[in-house]
Amino acid sequence: MKKLYIDYDKLLESGSADIKCSYWMHPENNGITGLREELAFMFACRRCEDYPCVNSCPTGALKREAGLVKRSKILCVSCKTCSLACPFGTILPELIPYLVSRCDACLGRLREGEQPLCAASCRNGAVQYLDEEKIEDRKNFYQLGDNILVRVLNWLDINAIKK
Repeated sequence: MKKLYIDYDKLLESGSADIKCSYWMHPENNGITGLREELAFMFACRRCEDYPCVNSCPTGALKREAGLVKRSKILCVSCKTCSLACPFGTILPELIPYLVSRCDACLGRLREGEQPLCAASCRNGAVQYLDEEKIEDRKNFYQLGDNILVRVLNWLDINAIKK
């Protein structure tokens, strides 16, 4: 089965400005931005003991759930205070947009042999549409839901920090 494959480190190197999205709910959507935010909170966040990003949010949009930071997109006003409060700079300001973007992995929208627009428009291979079985190197490889695969250097595992 083909899945959306994201190499997070390559995505950070190139940015996502040139990656297009065909999400149908609203034309300004860029689903890759939503994925970058989710991946940043899962893999780049340093899990500070006092969570300055959560404590700095004036609307209470950031919450800690099972050790992970999650953003309520309804409460968020995109003030970027969390980005300024993060001592490690892992909450990038462009990842906290006011308009909500969401990736649906183009489920049910692709014709036979077609690939998602994000994979077709990504120039450096950071986003691809691949058969999971054909991926040989599975080091630093994670599954995000049923249809998205991510390769990311997880600093928590490297430093043997419990999640």
